[in-house]
Amino acid sequence: MPRIVISEDARSGDLAPLALALHEIIRLPVTMRSRGFPGIRVEKGEVLDDSYSGPVLEAVISSGKSIRTTPESGAYRGIPVSVAPIVVEGQAIAAVGVVDVIGTIDIPEVFGAYGDVIKQVQGAAPEAK
Repeated sequence: MPRIVISEDARSGDLAPLALALHEIIRLPVTMRSRGFPGIRVEKGEVLDDSYSGPVLEAVISSGKSIRTTPESGAYRGIPVSVAPIVVEGQAIAAVGVVDVIGTIDIPEVFGAYGDVIKQVQGAAPEAK
C-alpha cells in the first residue's frame, strides 16, 4: 500500500510527493527537509535538488519556530522566504518552506493610496436620490 511517512529521518524521496503537491497548489518554490537528512527543492513543477538544505530550514528545525526572513546565503539568498516546522510530540522533525511573495511586496507602497482611490471613486459617483 503506497503511503507517505514523514519522520525525523525522512529522505528526499519520502518528502518529494508532499513537496510537489504543495508546489502544485501554491505555484511557488517549495523546500523541505527532515531533522536528520537533506531534503528537496521544487520549482516549476519539478525537483531541482534532492539533497537540499538551507540555512532557514535548519534554523527552523533547531528552534521549532516558524521564521519569515530574507536569507543571506543559500539558493534563496536575497529572496523573502517563510518556513515552518513540522512538529510531532513537541519536537520539530522536519521543516517546509516557500518563497514569501507577501514579503516581496511593499505593502505601504501598494496600499498606501487605497484610501485616496476610494475617496476619488466615491466622489465621482452620482449621488443617490
